[in-house]
Amino acid sequence: MYKGILKTVAVSSMAAMLILAGCSSGASNEPSTSEKKTDTNEKVTLTFWDENAGPQRTPIWEELIKRFEDENPNIDVEYVGLPKDSAKTKYDASIAAEDTPDVGSVQTSWLPEFALREALLPLDSYFDDWEDKDKINTGAIEFNKDIVFDNKLYGIPYTQNLDILWVRPDWFSEKGTKVPENWDEFFTAIEEQTDKSNNRYGYTIRGGAGGSFQLQRLMYAYSGEENYIEDGKSTINSKEHAEFLKKYFALYKEYTPQSDITNGYKEMIAGFDTGAVAMVQHNIGSYGEHNEALEPSQFQAIPLPKTADGKYVAEGGNTIGISVFKNSEHPDEAWKLAAFLNSKESQSYWNQQVGQIPTNSDVLDEEWVKNSPHIQTAFSVYDNPETILYKPPFYLPEYRSILDTIVDPGTQAVMSGKMTVEEFLDEWATAIEEAQKKYDEHFNQ
Repeated sequence: MYKGILKTVAVSSMAAMLILAGCSSGASNEPSTSEKKTDTNEKVTLTFWDENAGPQRTPIWEELIKRFEDENPNIDVEYVGLPKDSAKTKYDASIAAEDTPDVGSVQTSWLPEFALREALLPLDSYFDDWEDKDKINTGAIEFNKDIVFDNKLYGIPYTQNLDILWVRPDWFSEKGTKVPENWDEFFTAIEEQTDKSNNRYGYTIRGGAGGSFQLQRLMYAYSGEENYIEDGKSTINSKEHAEFLKKYFALYKEYTPQSDITNGYKEMIAGFDTGAVAMVQHNIGSYGEHNEALEPSQFQAIPLPKTADGKYVAEGGNTIGISVFKNSEHPDEAWKLAAFLNSKESQSYWNQQVGQIPTNSDVLDEEWVKNSPHIQTAFSVYDNPETILYKPPFYLPEYRSILDTIVDPGTQAVMSGKMTVEEFLDEWATAIEEAQKKYDEHFNQ
């Protein structure tokens, strides 16, 4: 099983080639671990930032921090929870002000930009000396190194995710609706499950902040396209993607709530958990919310529909990691916290509560993993030898900002009728291609 999971962090050969071509042979920017040694008896305070705070996840981090402090009485950890939709902005501001935390939960797609801004501490020497290094998903570690300009390790992934569909199996059974396996069945199920007389919709679209990631994953799951960029050209504006989005956005207001145009993560999940919608696309990480709001018979994780030729498609590198920030005055203690959060016990506790896949191999044989249907759904996709993994260009410094500043508002423009699908996709593809061109010019001099 673990071998199959390594597929999820396969690296684009083109991305790896570009990064290697741009690497300098100059001196490392990694400080010696002896430069900032702390007296072991000195009381140390670390600040930890959580990039997805909320009533479901904040208590998990607080419990892990308590366990860490109990084991390390000379270290206090101050927890700071950042709302998911504004976390990147707050990290950006802290980097600009040189007022970063010591340790933080950092999404994989942020690593290239943060590394270029010299905000993160390379963890290679710490990781190489760590006794548990061989237990962490090797593919995930290599992916995180390959997407940054200098091939250094800036984040230790503690969790792995997969986009799926959450459905109401009880409602599907009542109406005799087939749980969708392909895209035709997906659209049919949405129509059949819509009952406006009872204020029930078949689906909900995330039109607000962060919807770009989900939209992209749906598009590639539909098209089966493996390459995000080919010979400098993006596949974003392919005819298959245009075909899909025309069908998809046509659902808005007819089979989805009108509020979808501004709904973010919380509103989308709340729509499902309160019985307003029958099906929602998210990832296995919203298991915790569903488990608190619904009975086990009322929610089920199923894979995104297969392509026309019967294949699953998933996004490579779908992980979140623990990073240490370069400005930390206590790098040794910060690493100690990072290592603790990636231990077997910590990863097991966090991922079991949230419902995601641990990257520590010692956890994968635990009973809760074997007995979690949504985790097994993820394995059914990742372990399938025909599953296609498309690889977003995380290595592009502008990648995340393109999604936030072009794709998210562009989605709303299409939903409100102010932009056509073709115009939307062309603008998105052009931005990616321009970013690729600048990257090639800078790193292939």
